[in-house]
Amino acid sequence: MKALTLRDNAELVYGDVDMPGKPEGKYCLIRVYGAGICGSDIHRAFEKGAYHYPLIMGHEFSGTVEEANRDSGFQQGQRVAVFPLIPCMTCPACQGGDYAQCIDYDYLGSRRDGAFAEYVWVPEQNLFPLPDHVDALHAAMTEPCAVSLHGIRKLKMWGGEHAVVFGGGPIGNMSAQWMKILGCASVSIVDIDSRKLAIAEQMGLAIIDAAMHDAVEAVLDRTDGRGADLVVEACGLPITYGQAIDSAARFSRILFLGTLNSNMALTPEHASTVLRRELELHGSWNSKMAPRGNDDWSTVLRFLDREMQVAPLISHIASLEEGPAIFARMNEGGEHFNKVIFRMQ
Repeated sequence: MKALTLRDNAELVYGDVDMPGKPEGKYCLIRVYGAGICGSDIHRAFEKGAYHYPLIMGHEFSGTVEEANRDSGFQQGQRVAVFPLIPCMTCPACQGGDYAQCIDYDYLGSRRDGAFAEYVWVPEQNLFPLPDHVDALHAAMTEPCAVSLHGIRKLKMWGGEHAVVFGGGPIGNMSAQWMKILGCASVSIVDIDSRKLAIAEQMGLAIIDAAMHDAVEAVLDRTDGRGADLVVEACGLPITYGQAIDSAARFSRILFLGTLNSNMALTPEHASTVLRRELELHGSWNSKMAPRGNDDWSTVLRFLDREMQVAPLISHIASLEEGPAIFARMNEGGEHFNKVIFRMQ
């Protein structure tokens, strides 16, 4: 089969590889349809972030069932989205259904080979059937969409609040969409990238151009000086972590989604703000696939391509053969990339 293989740090090669052997257990062979590039894949490919070499990356993907067990709940040709984390199912977190907190998990696209290939074996429990209304390519964004929903659900929204999101990339945009869907009175996205802001504005979201205005002052102006009731940090920058705290209203809930890539010291002023305004700080990682029905993934698939729109966030659709060049351009910077999806079929 064809695959995009990370042979060593910064060495990505497209070409033929052996078909993967079937693991023990109840697995389905998935023919990959679409697979998205995550920001973590850039770190993994160019910053010695891989657990091992060679590695086939790719953990955001959709596909069709190519082969299933005789007693499987899935049929050949069925369209699916794939939860990439493979839990141990025995630790206390797994016993409670919190698979993302598993102490001994495996992971498609990082700890084992993933979806930048024509085929990948996936545990049956990790598969989610696609509703008819969901486009197969858009379904490759189920994973980041579920990550944003998982975080937003921690804020325990009751409707009518004023919200702000720092970061207009895919995770930030989808977080803003979720808050709008769940009943916020207003949602603003803060960024310095005019292209990301234009996408958000076209989607009906309010914007704050932090290259032109002081972001905290703009939030205060829009909330009559109170600050935002709900704040999401989706950049992973020390400055935006601080701005998230500074723009929060009293009793506000703050969600940290962005992964910090540089050191940050909590200033005495920020610590005082957290204490005096009685702020709630929430961290979030990954998403939940249990209990089925109300889990993050099932919820995403009910809303995807309806109230939740991901098509405007896709900046590039490429073939897997273009993978080495696409990754190199993304790593070099200087060119606009929002969400890149490889279309395999």
